[in-house]
Amino acid sequence: MPGEVIDASLLGAIVFGEPRAKEAISLIRGEELYAPSLLAYELASVARKKALVYPDQHGKLAQALELALLLGIHWMEVDHVAVFALAMDTGLTTYDASYLYLARSLGLPLATFDERLQTAMNSP
Repeated sequence: MPGEVIDASLLGAIVFGEPRAKEAISLIRGEELYAPSLLAYELASVARKKALVYPDQHGKLAQALELALLLGIHWMEVDHVAVFALAMDTGLTTYDASYLYLARSLGLPLATFDERLQTAMNSP
């Protein structure tokens, strides 16, 4: 199964036009994308935070969020008990451990800008 697991740091950069958006696009171009369903909540949270700082962009942010949720991402559920154990073993949050768990479970690389998460992915 070719593809990548994508996290909120990377997809958020693309969706909300952040400085590393072009780099993020190059990291996932042509790949099937997989993510825990948590990603949708995280993107909504990012949109909310941005709307609080830039209230005049509320509509634009809502539209960007809506488009992101329509992307051809394979939304997956995770084993929450296993995610908890992985978080305890790695020191990651359970949110980040969800992406790590999914990538390891599917045997796919993880597309992220989060250095701690990438380090955990590269550890045995």
